[in-house]
Amino acid sequence: MKKKNNKPQVGEQAPDFELLDQKGKLHSLSAYAGGWVLLYFYPKDDTPGCTKEACIIRDYFPDFKKLKANVLGVSVDSVRSHGKFAEKYQLPFTLLADEKKEVVRKYGVWGKKKFMGREYEGTLRTSFLIDPQGKIAKIYEDVKPEIHAEEVIKDLKVLKS
Repeated sequence: MKKKNNKPQVGEQAPDFELLDQKGKLHSLSAYAGGWVLLYFYPKDDTPGCTKEACIIRDYFPDFKKLKANVLGVSVDSVRSHGKFAEKYQLPFTLLADEKKEVVRKYGVWGKKKFMGREYEGTLRTSFLIDPQGKIAKIYEDVKPEIHAEEVIKDLKVLKS
């Protein structure tokens, strides 16, 4: 099967990366080996849909912790932008700055978007649920911010049982 957008597929090893978080600390995906990871890509800090998604994940964060799942949000915004966003909404999880657009391209989530009749390139709202062996267990495309956290929690409960 041909890969859509160069996107890694379910069952494949999740591509490793190193990015700085909202506090300037370096994170690599491989450092989370042995645990579940929700790697969620979002378009832009402090925009309506991204704020809604982040705040709902924040509200469900105790459930992610209970299921021993790490949450990593990735956008092409700067470390400084992530810092302000995380502080403003008290986000208890890690936001990673992919300013060079290397990770969004590695995961095939950088692509054509349309807004008000205008076409441009940007981050496609997509998430990857990664298992403790570093393999992609589930891919969520065209994520609906208001239901995404709940959907991932349900899937984690099923996948972990």
